[in-house]
Amino acid sequence: MDLQGELVEHPHSVYERLRHSAPVRRIAGTDGLPAWLVTRYDDVRAALADPRLSLDKRNAAEGGYRGLALPPALDANLLNMDPPDHTRIRKLVGRAFTPRRVEQLRTPIRATADRLLDALGTAGTADLVAGYAGPLPIIVICDLLGIPEDRRPDFRSWTDALVAPDPERPAAAKEAVVAMLGFFTELLAHKRARPADDLLSDLIAVRDGDGDRDGGGDGEGDRLGEDELMSLAFLILFAGYENTVQLIGNALHTLLEHPEQLELLRKDPSLLPAAVEELTRYEGPVLLAIRRFPTEDVTIAGVTIPAGETVLLSPAAANRDPARFSRPDVLDFDRDTAGHVALGHGIHYCLGAALARAETEIALAALLERFPTLEPAGPAPTWRRSLRARGLTSLPVRYDTH
Repeated sequence: MDLQGELVEHPHSVYERLRHSAPVRRIAGTDGLPAWLVTRYDDVRAALADPRLSLDKRNAAEGGYRGLALPPALDANLLNMDPPDHTRIRKLVGRAFTPRRVEQLRTPIRATADRLLDALGTAGTADLVAGYAGPLPIIVICDLLGIPEDRRPDFRSWTDALVAPDPERPAAAKEAVVAMLGFFTELLAHKRARPADDLLSDLIAVRDGDGDRDGGGDGEGDRLGEDELMSLAFLILFAGYENTVQLIGNALHTLLEHPEQLELLRKDPSLLPAAVEELTRYEGPVLLAIRRFPTEDVTIAGVTIPAGETVLLSPAAANRDPARFSRPDVLDFDRDTAGHVALGHGIHYCLGAALARAETEIALAALLERFPTLEPAGPAPTWRRSLRARGLTSLPVRYDTH
């Protein structure tokens, strides 16, 4: 098996090997072209905040990067931007994801979790990805954005096609992009005609000049271009859904593999916030952060990476670096997890981190309260095949309310 195949099948063991032997290693990247993989904690954390490592694809060397080609209306998002545009747009949307706003969402998130658990019944077997970890985040983020329920069903298949392309259907990703572009074009037109009390309506008001609609406008600089508006809606929905599905699913799987830790949470739910941080460090969804391009030659761990080449930073590898975390392959809710980089670091730190934490904590709490018995059931869980993200496609369990 080649290195890329090993990384997909056994990421943590390969990362361990690379941290020791080649902490900055040239590999075939997510687009199949050469890229530099960085795996040690200190190097990853520093690089995540290094302004010389650009997210703007215009800084990529000619012919050196060919990621998924998105139309401008979806491509003008925060994952492709550096300051000052990144600073401006992040400020506009950041108001929706403040800790205070997330606290206000806790009650409706719990209500959604309880409804999903009601649908599972009092006992039996179920796939927790399909029946719980998957639906919860899409309901939460769609409610936040104000997306009608009848427009939600196709979104899972579109995101799957983008995150883990099917090699037997090479056109599926492009088809998903076309479908999503049509979806957001219609959605924004609908919101313009019928604005409501939701995030998309607020962003449209900013785009169309009413920057003070939610009391947060501050003049001419507080604006969005039309492509920026659509790209931002796409990113919030895509990232707010996909990463949280994987985070919740991975956390549940990890607890089922560590029944003593699962029982610990049952006995002392006050441990949940710390447990979510440790579960995120231990088995977070992001194997590789969004690619970066040096604006000048950059030296990392003694290796000089030429300007314009693709750099891949691995939060998953960094979070299991024994130089930073003692016994990193042990799940320990008493661990000091401060500084883990599962949700990023620096100006590109995950915008929805507070919401993802809250959803995961609430999802675990509701499930553990509802089902005193919870254990794996056949067939074995299946993992998505991806170099970039780690997440389950299924998680069969057996449960009972007694």
